[in-house]
Amino acid sequence: MPEVNTFYEAGPDLWQCLGWQPKDIQIAQFKKLQALLRHWNSRVNLTRLVESEDFWITQVFDSLWPLENELRNPDLPRRCIDVGTGGGFPGLAVAIALPGTTLTLVDSVGRKTAAVAAMAQSLGLENRVEVRTERVELTGQKRGCRGQFDLALARAVATSPVVAEYLVPLLTLQGQALLYRGHWSVEDEANLKRALVPLKAKLVNCKQVNLPAGRGVRTLVRIKPLGPCPKSYPRSVGLPSRLPLGA
Repeated sequence: MPEVNTFYEAGPDLWQCLGWQPKDIQIAQFKKLQALLRHWNSRVNLTRLVESEDFWITQVFDSLWPLENELRNPDLPRRCIDVGTGGGFPGLAVAIALPGTTLTLVDSVGRKTAAVAAMAQSLGLENRVEVRTERVELTGQKRGCRGQFDLALARAVATSPVVAEYLVPLLTLQGQALLYRGHWSVEDEANLKRALVPLKAKLVNCKQVNLPAGRGVRTLVRIKPLGPCPKSYPRSVGLPSRLPLGA
């Protein structure tokens, strides 16, 4: 008899694979987030990953598994920024899972940020979640954001050298950038390491997992500063993607 697949909802197998057990109120928030995504998706094209496994594995699980260390101390005060948040991931999932964390969610598409801000308010997260509508090249040069974050996250935004240029300037000297990637190669790592040299940062580690229910391989790349990021980074809007560092 085939195994019963319980990943279509917030069942115990999901949290067992994650190695973290949310409180009942957090499970309720995740379920409400799913309902809010359904509502806003009917008005704004946020994401196709809304139902059953698409939501619980590809959105919630994939947002949280890179935070294995942070989930051990969920109430620890932190400042976190999610760059290119799109439909609110990983940022909103992180806000639910880490109640001690304040988050800044950045995206350049106004209709998406309006929906994400409304969802954050409906979830009761408005006191801990700020949503900014701007290009991250501008965010990284602003006084209230540059060098201010303990964690900087980006999922499926651009190539790793480009994402590194977006995230490293946002970090405190003790902070870390978390790059959510798919498959990862020796060439990918070499390209990233070259890009980190002018940013005065280094690669801490790479970790891979197979998502439950055969949803594919994911890679987490952690980066930390070696010193203050030079003021010339991030470069002006569009330049990081047109001329990636280390190319």
